[in-house]
Amino acid sequence: MLENYLPILVFMIISMGFGVLLVGIGSLISPTNPNPEKYSQYECGFEPFEDARLKFDVRYYLVAILFIIFDLEVAFLFPWAVILKELSWAPIIAMGIFLLLLLIGFIYEWKKGALEWE
Repeated sequence: MLENYLPILVFMIISMGFGVLLVGIGSLISPTNPNPEKYSQYECGFEPFEDARLKFDVRYYLVAILFIIFDLEVAFLFPWAVILKELSWAPIIAMGIFLLLLLIGFIYEWKKGALEWE
């Protein structure tokens, strides 16, 4: 039973050794030019003027979550669109209901002002 896992163990050891070897070679041949400009904090092209641990506005998170939700829901359309000609009426109606719910959610968020950025 355990002999079935031997190739996996060998592969893991070889891959870890290869990774360590590449990191070691990279650290040996990489140029090192210490410069205060390289080690400075970079934020949008200018020096940071506040503490990095400040809380973000809740609207930022709301817009990010809404983007992820709507983006993932639109991703469901691609496999469905590929086989559209082969579908019967039941999947088409189900996708219509899905799109209607997506549209209702989008209109609700638009009316609530969640997509507005000040």
